[in-house]
Amino acid sequence: MPLPLIVVTPLQPDDRATWEELFRGYNAFYERTWPPENYDRTWQRFQQGDQIHALGARLDGRLVGIAHFLVHASTTSPDVCYLQDLFTAPDARGKGVARTLIRAVEAWARQQSCARLYWHTQQHNHTARRLYDQVADFRDFILYAMPL
Repeated sequence: MPLPLIVVTPLQPDDRATWEELFRGYNAFYERTWPPENYDRTWQRFQQGDQIHALGARLDGRLVGIAHFLVHASTTSPDVCYLQDLFTAPDARGKGVARTLIRAVEAWARQQSCARLYWHTQQHNHTARRLYDQVADFRDFILYAMPL
């Protein structure tokens, strides 16, 4: 059976409602609740495209996956690209959407001359980690966060 055609592009203005639905799913997975104005503010920042960026994956023309990412300076290398959020609609999982989005962010980061692309996930996110172990190196770091 041939693989489905997945098309990745920057998010378009008419993607707004579906993007929010997907991003709400992402936040629900991590047990976060956001007020509506946070979605509005984040969408506006994507539209500006100068600090944070977003790509959408379409399967049969339907937006089914999102990737949010940014570039930041590094003390030990040229700039690096951080893949902050990656989410695929539940009914599109297992079809290569997340892998295709990661590869698209990788290509974008290479065009920006970034030294590396990296991301985090929860230790118990076994489904995602099966993919991540195939496309990147696990570097055995532990993440600490301090809310401010």
